[in-house]
Amino acid sequence: MTERIYQLSTREIPKKWLNILPALPRPLEPLRNPQDGSPVPLDAMKPLFAESLLEQEVSSERLITIPEEILKVYSLYRPTPLIRAKFLEEAIGTPAKIFFKNEGVSPTGSHKPNTAIAQAYYNAKEGTTRLTTETGAGQWGSALSFAGAHFGINVKVFMVRVSYEQKPYRRVMMQSYGADVYPSPSDQTKIGRQFLEDPANKPGSLGMAISEAVELAVSDEKTHYALGSVLNHVLLHQTVIGLEARAVLEEIGLLPDVVIGCHGGGSNFGGIMIPFLEDKIEGKRNVDFIASEPMACPTLSKGLYAYDYGDSGKYIPLTKMYTLGHSFVPPEVHAGGLRYHGAAPIISLLNDEKLIRAEALHQLETFEAAVLFAKTEGIIPAPESAHAIASAIRVARQCKETGEEKVILFNLSGHGHFDMAAYEAYISGKLTDYDYPEEEVKKAEAELPKVPQQ
Repeated sequence: MTERIYQLSTREIPKKWLNILPALPRPLEPLRNPQDGSPVPLDAMKPLFAESLLEQEVSSERLITIPEEILKVYSLYRPTPLIRAKFLEEAIGTPAKIFFKNEGVSPTGSHKPNTAIAQAYYNAKEGTTRLTTETGAGQWGSALSFAGAHFGINVKVFMVRVSYEQKPYRRVMMQSYGADVYPSPSDQTKIGRQFLEDPANKPGSLGMAISEAVELAVSDEKTHYALGSVLNHVLLHQTVIGLEARAVLEEIGLLPDVVIGCHGGGSNFGGIMIPFLEDKIEGKRNVDFIASEPMACPTLSKGLYAYDYGDSGKYIPLTKMYTLGHSFVPPEVHAGGLRYHGAAPIISLLNDEKLIRAEALHQLETFEAAVLFAKTEGIIPAPESAHAIASAIRVARQCKETGEEKVILFNLSGHGHFDMAAYEAYISGKLTDYDYPEEEVKKAEAELPKVPQQ
């Protein structure tokens, strides 16, 4: 068998992140004040974010230099391997070439440290002593806890309650790095106590957890908030994934026809996809970009492209994005990292422009794909990553029918070693599929904030 694992001959980590903002077909809509519809100035976000990160949020520079201090920590696990999934190809019987970027080799087992390390560094440099955040499945909370420990910052995590209960060892991992972890909604904040008054809110949501983290962040000038997805600077940091993948593929004389990532808020999908996007925008190559999301939380597939709150407590200004509604409480599916009601503004604009497409998958199909991947490639993937695998298998099977020799690239955003309860439920036949009902879409539309016209 020929080579399966590919690395750049130099094994170099990219020295710059790729900023897609200057290349977008139209500018992103500004954050808006829900009272009068006026754009929210960047300065208004300073109580929440480090100034350097806010500058990256609106930067017009195509390439942004990665500081040496960040590269030093990246070197713990980067560059991550690009692997040819030949055993999976053989099992499917496809003529397609399937490659995956294995981000599960990071210290915390997912792609999340790529931005956690950057955010902790910039905050520490500006004197921040505490970071608050939310986490769904726990990958983001684990990554920020690790990064905070490295740069001497205390981290307080609000973990969506259903995941807090489903994935106790993620909580222990965060605590091992020194973080404080609370199930959200919690009794630690005013908004959390309000949410707990309604029993329907008990499972929690990322929107609720964000509100709790934001409430604490604005109460102390030495505390900032860190977000693991959605924002422009988060997608920027994640482009190290696609930049590495592109460099290796170019070195072996290939470029992908299909690029796939699971989609929750948009960070890992953006990270693998953005370094190939300019080819499509400029008409050089017609790459098929697939955002693979749960049928139970189909933000891009069934959501509305409109201004909405990024959190359930309505603390954050209105953002133009695909949304299922800020009051959305997702069903208790195991892909906890994909249960956000909204989507990154960059990903939302690309979806609206038809430069990418979304694919909503049932839970059982994703676990079937995950088990096949584990049996063939030896890696047990996170339930979130299993969505990307399932979409890759769909394309590979189509190639088997048509005889097309497509190059498929997907992001294996994390391993599933902390998700054995989900696999146990699948293997024992306890998992069921769930379709997001159309009446919920109409309900979300009715609850969208009315943005005054300028």
